[in-house]
Amino acid sequence: MCLLQLRMSKEMEELSHLVDSEHGDGSEEETEEDDEPKICQVCGDKSTGYHFNAKTCEGCKGFFRRAMKRPAQLCCPFQNTCVITKTNRRQCQSCRLQKCFSIGMKRELIMSDDAVEKRRMQIRRKKMQEEPVTLSPQQEAVIQELLTAHQKTFDMTCAHFIQFRPLDRDQKSMSECGREPNSSRFTYATMHKPSPEDAMQQTISFVSPSFPSFSFQSPENKEKNRHKSAIFTSLPHFTDLTTYMIKNVINFSKTLTMFRALIIDDQISLLKGATFEIILIHFNMFFNEVTGIWECGPLQYCLDDAMRAGFQRHLLDPMMNFHCTLRKLHLREEEYVLMQAISLFSPDRPGVKHHSVIDRNQETLALTLKTYIEAKRTEPEKHLLFPKILACLTEMRSMNEEYTKQVLKIQDIQPEVSPLLLEIISKDS
Repeated sequence: MCLLQLRMSKEMEELSHLVDSEHGDGSEEETEEDDEPKICQVCGDKSTGYHFNAKTCEGCKGFFRRAMKRPAQLCCPFQNTCVITKTNRRQCQSCRLQKCFSIGMKRELIMSDDAVEKRRMQIRRKKMQEEPVTLSPQQEAVIQELLTAHQKTFDMTCAHFIQFRPLDRDQKSMSECGREPNSSRFTYATMHKPSPEDAMQQTISFVSPSFPSFSFQSPENKEKNRHKSAIFTSLPHFTDLTTYMIKNVINFSKTLTMFRALIIDDQISLLKGATFEIILIHFNMFFNEVTGIWECGPLQYCLDDAMRAGFQRHLLDPMMNFHCTLRKLHLREEEYVLMQAISLFSPDRPGVKHHSVIDRNQETLALTLKTYIEAKRTEPEKHLLFPKILACLTEMRSMNEEYTKQVLKIQDIQPEVSPLLLEIISKDS
């Protein structure tokens, strides 16, 4: 037998020993008496018990199991009279197999591959139950950084929402009027399109991480605009709200070590791709799945408010279903922030240059979320939570594209969308 065959045989024997140590080979082991010699009846090595009806070592046990599962025809290169010992047992497989049969080893005692796999799964499951999953120090640090960033940049009291331009609910929504926002009979000539003074790179560089600043209209302008014939009456309020949330998302991202380590082009690309999704996740924390209302501190929002801002049903209905689905998962704050970070570090966003770095970051975050669920959750069906969260992340991607289309349509009709939001949804990197 050549050297390569000997080496492969040795590796297979060692691998078999590791596999069989879990008792997943289908052999029957019996307790030996203390005065009974513990010697393998095949090669004379130290026996570990009775395997397939004979006293053997781990090596000969694995050899017999492999030999019975492969169709290869074995033949002795000598005279079929080889004496099998511990040192030469790999040199003649044919004589070694005949020795196995001669001492009474039985092929029918070997379990099928399916039965072996089932046995191994049971053993792994038992070990997992005996050894509880715990978060590593690195994972704990990641979660703590995300929590700190979230609590620092997102005000859960929504106290600043009352500083926005008033939410006008006097007029009916577009759907109630039976009108479509892209109808040619609507114009908004009295409004002037704002200049895009806030480019994305400037926003990333200069937005204060402590608290976002605002440049809302003066009381005189507010009063003046009340008398204008606005089509989307809620749009001014939603423009202020969106600008506020975008700045919070930028500040949240800038606080993260992994994000700051990226080049500026990748930072911009990730923010453009994930901002809507992160805002969606954040607002889910305020959603009441029973009433269908977003309870944001002093203000409450419903779907009609979004329709009065110009958004159409084919975006809002899936968004409502999404919020109901996600809210029913009853996520903890740690799970919410990890979900936001996974969305942020998506390597397939348009314009991303260092895909591998961002992919590793996302993998780290996903594994941290999975481990957190396994370590901290106690529900019987907790193993289903992680795939359900991933499904929600996938659903947001499709809504993100539709949201961009509708914002651009609204801007064409009533050019009051903030320059920052237009920069976010622009396709230019």
